[in-house]
Amino acid sequence: MQELFKAAIERGASDIHIKSGDVIRARIHGELKPLTQQRLKADQVKSIALKLIPHEEDRERFDRILDYDCSWGIPGVGRFRVNIMKQRGSPMIVLRAIPIEIPSVDNLGLPEKIKEIADHERGLVLVTGVTGSGKSSTMAAMIHQMNQTKARHIVTLENPIEFLHRDNKCSITQRDIGTDTESFVSGLRAVLRQDPDVILIGEMRDKITIETALKAAETGHLVISTLHTKNAVQTISRIIAVFEPAEQEMIRTRLSESLQAVVSQRLVQTRTGGRTAAMEIMPVTATIRDCIADPARMDEISDLIEEGKDHYGSQSFDQHLMDLVTEKEVEFAVAKAAANNPADFDLKMNMFNDPNAEGDAESAGGLGQSMTDDMSHLFGG
Repeated sequence: MQELFKAAIERGASDIHIKSGDVIRARIHGELKPLTQQRLKADQVKSIALKLIPHEEDRERFDRILDYDCSWGIPGVGRFRVNIMKQRGSPMIVLRAIPIEIPSVDNLGLPEKIKEIADHERGLVLVTGVTGSGKSSTMAAMIHQMNQTKARHIVTLENPIEFLHRDNKCSITQRDIGTDTESFVSGLRAVLRQDPDVILIGEMRDKITIETALKAAETGHLVISTLHTKNAVQTISRIIAVFEPAEQEMIRTRLSESLQAVVSQRLVQTRTGGRTAAMEIMPVTATIRDCIADPARMDEISDLIEEGKDHYGSQSFDQHLMDLVTEKEVEFAVAKAAANNPADFDLKMNMFNDPNAEGDAESAGGLGQSMTDDMSHLFGG
């Protein structure tokens, strides 16, 4: 099995699926592909699962487990985020590949603005996107950036721990939910007594977590976390909607004062068959703070992101997709399908390519930094 996993990783697999009654499959460049021909029996999948579960007491109760998360590694190959579940009464395993090497902002090809965002001393930074869009890699790159440049105490709360950071300029304390602390809530309540400068929360899942994260950001800490939202505006709306109507006005005010940036990303296929990340970046300016605080102005935020590209380093998805097409990283049809508004994207690209519409092209979004294909395998989170 280790040799099989190693071969899958070498082929660029981001996930490996092991299911009773099926062959072993791997997600390679976004597509599920078979790795074996033999279909596995339930006892074979159970045998594999027992080798992945780290705790003896959990192995003993395996037949009662419905959902289980842990991490597992192969020396010299990499680590995996493991989910063990039941489907149709039989066990199934999904492993998410986590590279050994900590990704950096530069080797991921992330915009330089990400370094500035990681340089904030306090406030709330959110990295958003669907499952498998590379959020974990982007957050790891931000922690790596701090570790090379700042003397900070960084505390992470993860379920499970993914990238293993070594102390450099920073002291990095990584706490696994269920092993090192009981839950995200208990870990967050304790973290404020642990002298942190930076707190990374694997995911803001509920009202208590969001409220505690806001409190930490308001009291002088930098808090980095994730949400499964597709863009900055939806992220703001989702946070506010978690609270009761009577609380929402106050939460808007607190969020407008604490939020420093929202980075949203999605993976798109490159010309060479790999995947790269298209990113919306919203640094929170004074005008955007006003829009967050005033529900009547929320619709202005998308335009402000596009307009702030040159002055503030912000960018919309469509602006970054235009850059990726122009730099021949991504096919036009792929970028158009991934755009927020395909018809509008088509129009903007035509304007950009028309030498007689130079001024209009500039307003639609100029060239920017794009991600590179050769490091796209790092986007596993």
